[in-house]
Amino acid sequence: MTWCKPDVDTYNALIHAHGQVGQWRWALNIMEDMLSAAIPPSRSTYNNLINACGSSGNWREALKVCKKMTENGVGPDLYSKALSYFELMKGTHIRPDTTALNIVIYCLVKLGQFGKAMDIFNSMRAERADSRPDIVTFTSIIHLYSVCGQLENCKAVFNAMLAEGIQPNIVSYNTLMAVYASHGMSKEAAAVFDQIKQNGFRPDVVSYTSLLNAYGRSQLPEKAREFFDMMKRNNCKPNLVIYNALIDAYGSNGLLPEAVEVLRQMEQDGIKPNIVSICTLLAPFEKAIALYKSMRKRKVLADSVTYTVLISGSYKLSRYSEALGFLDDMVGLKIPLTKEVYSSLICVYSKQGQVAEAESMFNMIKVSGCCPDVVAYTAMLHAYNSAENWAKASAIFLEMEENGIQPDSIACSALMRAFNKGGQPSKVLVLAKYMREKAIPLNDAVFFEMVSACSM
Repeated sequence: MTWCKPDVDTYNALIHAHGQVGQWRWALNIMEDMLSAAIPPSRSTYNNLINACGSSGNWREALKVCKKMTENGVGPDLYSKALSYFELMKGTHIRPDTTALNIVIYCLVKLGQFGKAMDIFNSMRAERADSRPDIVTFTSIIHLYSVCGQLENCKAVFNAMLAEGIQPNIVSYNTLMAVYASHGMSKEAAAVFDQIKQNGFRPDVVSYTSLLNAYGRSQLPEKAREFFDMMKRNNCKPNLVIYNALIDAYGSNGLLPEAVEVLRQMEQDGIKPNIVSICTLLAPFEKAIALYKSMRKRKVLADSVTYTVLISGSYKLSRYSEALGFLDDMVGLKIPLTKEVYSSLICVYSKQGQVAEAESMFNMIKVSGCCPDVVAYTAMLHAYNSAENWAKASAIFLEMEENGIQPDSIACSALMRAFNKGGQPSKVLVLAKYMREKAIPLNDAVFFEMVSACSM
C-alpha cells in the first residue's frame, strides 16, 4: 500500500479547518508537526493560523504568530492581518467605529470578498447602527462596484451618498470619473470634472488622468491633448501616468507620430518612460510596420513623412537595426532626409556608441541647410559622454547656445556626466549655476551629477 506524504497544502487545509471551529490549539499543534516534518510554512499557513487564533479571541497568540511570520521572512499579508484584528475586536466588548469598518471594507475589496464588504456596508446603513457610513465608506463601495463592472450601481451609490447629506470630496469625484473613463464615457467624465470645479475643488493629477483616459477611449485624442495642456497651464505637473494616458490616447487611435512626439516631450521633461509607455507605443508601431510592408509589396512608394514616423518609432522602441534598415530604404529611393530623421539617426548611433557615424549625420544636417534641434544636440552630448570626450561635449553645448537653442535638463545632465567622467567636477557646479540663471529645472540626473561632483 502506498502512502501519500502530506505537503504544505495538506497542512494548510487542516489548520484552516480547525480554525473554522475555534480549535486554535489544534491549529498550533499542526503547525508544529509541519515544522517537524521540515515543511516550510507558506503565507497562507500563517494567515490561517492568525485567523484561527483571532476568531477564538486569543489576540496574544495571533500577535506571536505575526511576529514569527516576520522573523521567518515570509512577511505578513497586511489585508488578512487587518481582518484578523477585526475578528479579535468582535470577540471583545469593543465596538468598531466607522474608521475601523472602513478599513475592513477596504481590505475585503482588495481581497475580492465583495459580498462581505457589502454586508458590512448594509449593516452600517441599518436604522439602529452604531457606526454610520461616511464619505470614505461610500467611496469604497463605488470602487467596489467599479471593479465588478457595475456602472449603474456606482452612480446609484453616489446619489445615495448625496441623499444622505454627505458632500463628495475630490477622492469620491475622482473615483466616479475613473468609472466613466474605464467605459469610454467622456461626456459623463467631463461632467464630473466640471462638478469638481463648480464645488470649489481643484482637479488634481488623478482627475486629469481619468479625463484623458476617457477621451482616449472615446476616440477623441485632440480633446485629451487639450486638457493635458490645460493641466500644465494650471500648474498641475504631469507625471508618468498622465504621459502614458496621452500616449495611449494617440496610439490607440492610430496617431503614431503624435504618440512618438509625446514620448519625446516626456523625456525632455525629465520623466523616464516605463514598460507601459513602450508597450502602449508598440501596438500602433506594429500596425505602421505592417502597413509599410503592404505598401512595398504593392509597390506603393512611401514618402518622407512615412519614413520619419518609422525611423523615429524604431529609435524610441530601441529597435536600432530596423531604424538603419529604413534609412537604407530611404536612401535607395533617393528620398531626402528630414531634420527629424537626422535627429533620430544621431540618437541611434549615439546609443550604439558609434560616435563617428553620429558626427557624420550631425554634420549632414548642417550641410542640408537645417539647424540641428535640441534632440540632435543632446544625442551628440550623449555620444561624446560615452566616448569620455568632455572637451567635445562642452564645445557642442556652446554651439547649441550660439545657435539660439535653449538646453534642457537632459542636455545639461549629459554634459555634467561628461565633466565628471573627465575629472572636471568644478565645471559641473558652474553649469549648475548656469541652469539656475536660465531657470532650467533640475531633475534627478542633474542632482546626482552635482552630488558626484561635490564628492570629488
